[in-house]
Amino acid sequence: MAVRWLCLFAFYLGCFIPCQAHPNQPISLETGVSIDGAICIEAETGNVLLEKQADLLGHPASVTKLMTLLLVLEDIQAGKTSLNTPVTVTDEAAHQGGSQVWLAPGESFTVEALLYAMMLHSANDASVALALHCESSVQRFVQRMNQRAQQLSMSRTQFVSPNGLTYGAGPHDTTTARDLAKLAQTLCQFPEALNLSAKKDYLFRPGPRSVILENHNHLLNSYPGCDGMKTGWTVAANASIVTTAKVNGRRVIAVVLGCKSEQGAKPSQRARDRLAADLMTKGLTAL
Repeated sequence: MAVRWLCLFAFYLGCFIPCQAHPNQPISLETGVSIDGAICIEAETGNVLLEKQADLLGHPASVTKLMTLLLVLEDIQAGKTSLNTPVTVTDEAAHQGGSQVWLAPGESFTVEALLYAMMLHSANDASVALALHCESSVQRFVQRMNQRAQQLSMSRTQFVSPNGLTYGAGPHDTTTARDLAKLAQTLCQFPEALNLSAKKDYLFRPGPRSVILENHNHLLNSYPGCDGMKTGWTVAANASIVTTAKVNGRRVIAVVLGCKSEQGAKPSQRARDRLAADLMTKGLTAL
């Protein structure tokens, strides 16, 4: 009889033990879709909730800008600059390719305005303007990026630019899904990082040449609780995203690196977003 009651007690006790997601549980990919890596972590603890090829190297493209954001916010925290500090655009910053806000040499914008341009519109020129505001050269800023990556134990990450815009044979910025999750976890400690990346649109350059910048992260509109962070895409890197959502007081971070669909660029980006949403849903369910 004692053994029977002990077994029943153990059974009912087991029913009330919280279940944890196993980091090796399957992450399903759509037909014709491949990725370099994916991961979902709990933001507060860093515990891995799901992962797939999370240590495989890939190219982050514009997700690189998250490290630029971190360094700028840390400089603000240290009193070296502020959101309201004016930044004069240099010739180097004005001559960038890819996504940009067409900065002109000699124009002046606040740090905050350039951060919005970088985070919402993925402006490569704004990224370089911020890098040159924080350091005397882009090269010195990139050195800081790599030093900070090492401090965050992003051991497989190597940055070569402040914006992820690289060409041809490279060199290219390289990282892993796991390393990007570590970066995002650190950024979540800065309320301004979420404020910036959660904004859906921003009026840049008020006046005759004003433009409304729209956030490239479509999960802000489609996923409840999503409030950041950054997307990226190039032909060489394919589609990547670092995103986060907070539901019922619990926050998760999802990373999809190098998502590629056989159907092309736009389908790759949509598949990336669907996978990131699925990661966050499964991660939140597991908490």
